[in-house]
Amino acid sequence: MKRVALFPGSFDPFTRGHEALVAQALELFDEVVVAVGANTAKHALLDVGSRCRMIADLYAGNPRVRVACYNNLTGEFAREVGATAMVRGIRNTTDFNYERSIEATNRRLFPEITTVMLVTPDEYAYISSSIVRELIAFGQPVDEFVPRGIDIAKYINKTK
Repeated sequence: MKRVALFPGSFDPFTRGHEALVAQALELFDEVVVAVGANTAKHALLDVGSRCRMIADLYAGNPRVRVACYNNLTGEFAREVGATAMVRGIRNTTDFNYERSIEATNRRLFPEITTVMLVTPDEYAYISSSIVRELIAFGQPVDEFVPRGIDIAKYINKTK
């Protein structure tokens, strides 16, 4: 039986920390579905389609990583793609407390889906999408914060 994990997030933009978590998840699962959702509580830099294209371009040569956009409950989408686990990244105790609440809710609504919390490697734990968005807003380079080979401007221009 194929072990499929869903890695949901807004990924606005996808960072080296996210990339490290996908690599960790691939050590545990046969396939990782990176699920890009719209977070209405955040001011988006990139539209959902651009985020999906960026991540799909990054993993184009890896058949074990699938990228999908979704707009329903994450647990419902996990069921749709056949995932038995949801991967969540933890950078610090603040993330843990937030993710723990989400995990408890998902366990009640979708008991067949296990949440797996992975700790972001130390060298990327300080990186957040919101910091990257802030740097971009002030015209600063972000190459060291996003995966190698991603030209973020290519995707930002698609939303303007």
